Amino acid sequence: MIYEYLKNRALVSDGAMGTYYSEISGNDISYCEFANLNDKNTIKKIHSKYIEAGAKLIRTNTFSANIYDLSVTHKALKEIIHSGIDIAKEATYNKDIFIGGSIGPIRKENSLDEFDEEILDEYKFIVDCFLEKKIDIFIFETFSNYTYLDEISKYIKEKNNETFILTSFAFKPDGFTRDGLSVSKVLSYLENINEIDGYGFNCGSGPSHLCEIVKKSAINNKIIAVLPNAGFPEIIHERTVYPNNPVYFAKKVSELKNFGVSIFGGCCGTNPSYVKELSSYISASKLGDNIKTNVVITNEHTIKLKKNKFKQKLDDGEFVITIELSPPSDTEISKVIEGARLCKENNVDLVTVPDSPMSRVRADSVIMASKIQREIGIDAMPHICCRDKNTNAIRSSLIGSHIENIRNVLAITGDPVSDASKVQTKSVFNLNSFKLIELINDMNTEVFKEDGMLIGGALNLNVFNKEVEFNRMMKKIEKGADFFLTQPIYDDEAIEFLKVIKQRVDVKILAGVLPIVSYRNAMFLHNELPGVTIPEKYINMFSEDMTKEEGQSVGTEIAVDIVKKLKEVSDGLYFIAPFHRVSMLIDIIKQIRD
Repeated sequence: MIYEYLKNRALVSDGAMGTYYSEISGNDISYCEFANLNDKNTIKKIHSKYIEAGAKLIRTNTFSANIYDLSVTHKALKEIIHSGIDIAKEATYNKDIFIGGSIGPIRKENSLDEFDEEILDEYKFIVDCFLEKKIDIFIFETFSNYTYLDEISKYIKEKNNETFILTSFAFKPDGFTRDGLSVSKVLSYLENINEIDGYGFNCGSGPSHLCEIVKKSAINNKIIAVLPNAGFPEIIHERTVYPNNPVYFAKKVSELKNFGVSIFGGCCGTNPSYVKELSSYISASKLGDNIKTNVVITNEHTIKLKKNKFKQKLDDGEFVITIELSPPSDTEISKVIEGARLCKENNVDLVTVPDSPMSRVRADSVIMASKIQREIGIDAMPHICCRDKNTNAIRSSLIGSHIENIRNVLAITGDPVSDASKVQTKSVFNLNSFKLIELINDMNTEVFKEDGMLIGGALNLNVFNKEVEFNRMMKKIEKGADFFLTQPIYDDEAIEFLKVIKQRVDVKILAGVLPIVSYRNAMFLHNELPGVTIPEKYINMFSEDMTKEEGQSVGTEIAVDIVKKLKEVSDGLYFIAPFHRVSMLIDIIKQIRD
């Protein structure tokens, strides 16, 4: 059993399958799992070469074996997995070698990794294929989130309690997965799953960065595996090429034998020469050498906290006023700056800046919020949406925001690009609002430390199924949301829903107010703005032949009427300036303050 082996010595695993298969076959295919059926000899040869190099654990050629990646039926998938297992067994026949069933992450196209029963069922199907072939070592590798690991690990142990389960995550050099999960968060989660026997670090980074990540990690009682990439790849003649540095690789990785690591191997770009060098460095390692001596990181500089006046007011139960100022679509910012100045002069608590709403290009919300805050001296909050930036870019923007003393952000999914199939500009959506909130919450712990950001979430009180929206809000709170801004509110039903929410949960909610300025504006909001419904009684207060001044006067009257009701059930107001008419909002605010 692998448990007994690991009690006495370190274990050397194999190296890469996909990149090595391309190297020796000259076949640069996307999924080498098909070679389990049409090129069995090459796959067996790869296993054998790794064994000859000193590997005591080989992984089946099944990393991407699922119906979503391979686009095959379950019947064909089972054949691919079983053939991969048979090839591994042939290569290890009469040899004292462990076989681990390799299972990679499963993602549906355009999926944001929210829990999906179909994907869990797919994992169960794959696991059953391995169990049918008496595989008792499961290696979940190159994961970026842990959405299904708890459920599938319990499923495996229920089927066979003697199995060994290793879950391995791909961390980028900055210590985060591509889904934005930090090392500490992942390890903390895995530590609490009893069915998981060990966790690992593989792919994502080369040996130097991955070793530094491991050394700084709080490793506790699990078995630990480390399988880095050969290094950073480069593209040569449209092929991904990794550096050839097996001696350097082995020296760096072998350093971890004194940091709690028990299983050593390689990922992308490695080949048998890497495993041979690694085996020579690791083979002398005994249990007594495998002592954890993690590096203690000390923070010598003093963190100077920025006072967050908006947060303090919410914490103190004060009624707050915020105003949204739309950034320009060109370089003319005078209206925004003047609007911010009016807000400052009239004691508005916070200015918010949307992130290209309705996917129409606007000046960057973070840059505009920073400029407003620096030049006008009023706290500004950028909206951060997931449409246009990948996880790296969003994290980069948040770090920049923090450097610019931004301490309040609104995390939203964002409107999709209109008719994206017909334009070159495409939506990104690596994240959604839930994952973005979770990402910022993690950064508050890992990056911003004691000087974190206050996280806002969006709440739509105008929906038909209000209980679903309430549950979405509760999930955002669970992920780390501190307060909420609602969609513009016009009808009594939405106000009553807000009152019910406040009775059910203690969370700060700022009620959205978007004053109507004309009949045409009312019809547009009612018919074209998602999540907004204008009651007929308000629409009828306008006429098409009204002057601008008359329309604004009626709109002010309506807004004051609505706001008086909202003040009784909310923690503050979130005004949206119609057509840059900040003075109209100031007039409304003065009337409700009097």
